[in-house]
Amino acid sequence: MAKKVRWGILGAARIAVRKVIPGMQRGEWSEVAAIASRERRKAEDAAQALGIPKAYGSYEELLADQEIEAIYNPLPNHLHVPWSIKAAEAGKHVLCEKPLSLSVAEAKSLLAVRERTGVKIGEAFMVRTHPQWLRTQELIANGRIGPLRSIFGYFSYFNREPENIRSRPEWGGGGLMDIGCYPIFISRFIFGEEPLQVLGLMERDPEMKIDRMTSALLEFPSGHSVFTCATQLAAYQRMQFLGTQGRIEIEIPFNAPNDRPCRIFVDDGRDVIGSGITTETIPPCDQYTIQGDLFSRAVREGGEVPVPLESSIPNMAVIEAIFRSAESGRWERPSDLLNPS
Repeated sequence: MAKKVRWGILGAARIAVRKVIPGMQRGEWSEVAAIASRERRKAEDAAQALGIPKAYGSYEELLADQEIEAIYNPLPNHLHVPWSIKAAEAGKHVLCEKPLSLSVAEAKSLLAVRERTGVKIGEAFMVRTHPQWLRTQELIANGRIGPLRSIFGYFSYFNREPENIRSRPEWGGGGLMDIGCYPIFISRFIFGEEPLQVLGLMERDPEMKIDRMTSALLEFPSGHSVFTCATQLAAYQRMQFLGTQGRIEIEIPFNAPNDRPCRIFVDDGRDVIGSGITTETIPPCDQYTIQGDLFSRAVREGGEVPVPLESSIPNMAVIEAIFRSAESGRWERPSDLLNPS
């Protein structure tokens, strides 16, 4: 087997130390070789706890390490593009946490950097590689529920801590950027299309000014997608896919557990009490392990990363269009952001 790709981690973010790093460490193609923090002690503590060989007290030190081949960037949203650019210019491949950027224009700046440096840059939508989503895509493509016409999603949790990075609007905080990006991404992935226009409705926290509840309607060529995301409601998540002849429901669509099976409910639509529901069980797996290994394989074998910029930029266009719609009160077209006149 090819030699593992040596990864460096920018920062000791919670998602990195609790989920992504442990997942990547179980991979066949990924080796977490270093971690950096602006507080050296924080990097050293994380390195000791996770068995990472090197700890650095600055991001610059990590990027200067010639042994590091790829960078995982889980920094706050407003630092995604600046540090991804610095990593690419240091010759490192980049897996950047979602959302990739704060705007379409900022996301597009990574295209020129990728072209100039020749590195691979991808967004960390780990759901793209989870077997439950690959199976869902297969079921719908094979006509199990008839032509797909409607998608409904819900994703919420409760957090009202002012010091949390998700509570800072200037840092790209709020529900749409943090979790609304997921039902947008999944709707585009499963429809296999881009939305023609979107309509957004937002409720903002009166003190912190972030959107704490956002609902959106996305019109696709083949149908509609509707979702609500919220950061100050009870924790819940679900995705539903309705066709002309049936329905598919994903029980835990985004935070899929790595220690127990995931379930897909397939309903043939014979009645509303669920007599026609069958359950498909997906064996336990770690979507962060899969994501890391697929990215590392792309580095070693020269293939495409799971979520390239060509997918990330249109996703950002939908997010930005929903923000615009919430302000304007009108339908907005993501294509206007992708191809401004």
